[in-house]
Amino acid sequence: MEKSCLECGEKIVGRTDKKFCSDYCRNSYNNNLNKDSKNMVRNVNNQLRKNYRILEELNPDGKIKLSKSKLLAKGFNFDYFTSIYTTKTGNIYYFVYDQGYLPLEGDFFALVKRI
Repeated sequence: MEKSCLECGEKIVGRTDKKFCSDYCRNSYNNNLNKDSKNMVRNVNNQLRKNYRILEELNPDGKIKLSKSKLLAKGFNFDYFTSIYTTKTGNIYYFVYDQGYLPLEGDFFALVKRI
């Protein structure tokens, strides 16, 4: 009984448990299989990286207060962050890795860096 490659359909030569005719076909098959989920993960990671770069650029000294419009003008997306920290007083900090922000009154934010 001849086996054929799961990706291209070519005849498989070699081991009996082989599923692909080449590394190229194996990689292509697995990339196509995971394409949708990888795109979503890639897009989320890209946005997290962008948010991190923006916070790092605007907060070089580790603590600053600025307006929401400055963050939005740089392309910051408030939907993407890596963790939330709630203080004992109830303040909620949103972090993108070690760069964080605290919403303040009047559309202002305190940017902080976790040490």
